[in-house]
Amino acid sequence: MDTPLALIRIKNTNVMAVHGDLTRQPVAAVVNAANESLQHGGGVAQAIVRTGGRVIQEESDAWVRQHGPVGRGQAAVTTGGMLVASHVIHVVGPRYREGQDNAAMLRDAACAALEAAEAHALESIAFPAISAGIFGYPPQEATAIIAEAVTGWLDTNDTELAEVRLVGFGEAIAGMFARALTPDAAA
Repeated sequence: MDTPLALIRIKNTNVMAVHGDLTRQPVAAVVNAANESLQHGGGVAQAIVRTGGRVIQEESDAWVRQHGPVGRGQAAVTTGGMLVASHVIHVVGPRYREGQDNAAMLRDAACAALEAAEAHALESIAFPAISAGIFGYPPQEATAIIAEAVTGWLDTNDTELAEVRLVGFGEAIAGMFARALTPDAAA
């Protein structure tokens, strides 16, 4: 189930599209598609807390008490509790709306996650399709923007990241990530 559907290399980093469960990825950090208050009651956030344990919510609550709500282009980092990943990087993608720059907001979220991974000297990270669930972002557009943000960031930054996974729980999202990484192969 976790066999890469697409794999590219940017400098020293492998970037792959994977069909699988984000909470079971063998990486140092998983990215949580969070809300501003880090209340993990639905979607990817709920799955992360269900698998990783209540400690993730407790640490999220403490983070918000200390720093306030998570803003655009910001990331909050907690431990991974009982997840395979030792860290969870919480970012807030846009609630998709006409009249706002949804793409820039989604790029900011993806780049904030990468910056947080770098700041914590993490070697691997796994992304879901941020905002493509209850936040209403069209999945094909969201996966393309996330893939572009990740590859662009890796291309312009020196990093210790050895692996970035773009994870689709369903085959459709995983396939969209794969096509976004290797558009010439999809033609």
